[in-house]
Amino acid sequence: MLAATRQRFLDDYTKIRHAEGRGSEDSSYYLALPYRDVTGRLQDQWSMRGKSYRYLETRILPPIERQFGRPLRIADLGAGNCWMSYRLALRGHRPVALDILSDSLDGLAAGRHYQQRTPFPRINAEFDVLPLAAGSIDLAIYNASIHYSTDYRRTLLEVRRCLRPGGWFLIVDSPVYRRREHGEMMRRERHQQFQAQYGFASDALPSIEYFDEPMLSELGRDLGVTWQIHRPWYGLQWALRPWKARWQGKRPPSRFWILAGRFGR
Repeated sequence: MLAATRQRFLDDYTKIRHAEGRGSEDSSYYLALPYRDVTGRLQDQWSMRGKSYRYLETRILPPIERQFGRPLRIADLGAGNCWMSYRLALRGHRPVALDILSDSLDGLAAGRHYQQRTPFPRINAEFDVLPLAAGSIDLAIYNASIHYSTDYRRTLLEVRRCLRPGGWFLIVDSPVYRRREHGEMMRRERHQQFQAQYGFASDALPSIEYFDEPMLSELGRDLGVTWQIHRPWYGLQWALRPWKARWQGKRPPSRFWILAGRFGR
């Protein structure tokens, strides 16, 4: 990634995240994540993240843990403030948090709030150039992050390099649409919203920003990925969103599936 492009993206992203009220100087904020936002500013969003993680730790992690039979070496990709690395460390695993954002409220520097309890490494890095040895990790988790990739094939080829044989990667809290045009509509709406609210479209990087079902099929075919699709229950109001959108004549809303991928040998 070109340095100027990267810096513009980071500046825009940080401005938006701070304006949204993310982060705190109080360690209790970070220790409560993802289940509760003690500030009350973004509780609805964190409630969803909490449900995703609860599903992951009760339904997805246990069979992977049994497969390896030891603490997992996990890459938390797009770790943000490192809450997932903290939760995984509490579970007895060996996470490494990676992100391009070093911000003290919403980036890797915020991980300082966890270090006295369960220390883990934090590394500034891009998806497509991971500072990890080949075959060194058991599990990679894209933590509400892979949709910032500009090229899913390149991003996934890099994680394939880093995974041990039999390793898995998980895509959590990234939007999935049935059809590509619905994802493109979302992307246009999002950029228009940012332009109106912040004075810039937040498009310094040509991020893809979503998955669609044909795209997942193409990635599976081209890269030899076998997908498992998990559908956490986010509540009745969330489940009724497609019907409400249809009734209002709006585009279909995103689905937040958890995608578990494994590369063929």
